[in-house]
Amino acid sequence: MDKVSFLIAVSMALFAIGLLGLVIRRNLLVMLMCMELMLNAVNLALVTFAQRGGSLDGAVMVFLIFIVAASEIAIAIPIVLMLVHQRHTLDAGVYSDLKG
Repeated sequence: MDKVSFLIAVSMALFAIGLLGLVIRRNLLVMLMCMELMLNAVNLALVTFAQRGGSLDGAVMVFLIFIVAASEIAIAIPIVLMLVHQRHTLDAGVYSDLKG
C-alpha cells in the first residue's frame, strides 16, 4: 500500500469513528469532539490530495477549515456551558425542546 492510499484509509477510519461517536454518544461535549474528529479527517484527506496533486489549493482550504473549526469551537463551547448551567446535564436528549 502506498503512502497516499494509507493516508486516505486513515482519513476514512477517523471520519467513520467520528460519525459513529456522533450517532451513538449523547454527551454534548463528546459530540463536539466527534465533529472535530470528522473535520480533521477531512483535512487529512485534503492535505493528502493536495500533496499528491502538487498544488497549494488543498493547503489553503485546510487553513480556512482550521479557522472555521476554531471559530466553531469558540462559539459552541460557551453555548454548551450556558445550557449545562441552566439544566445541569450534558445529555443531548434533555435539550430536544430547543428544536425550532
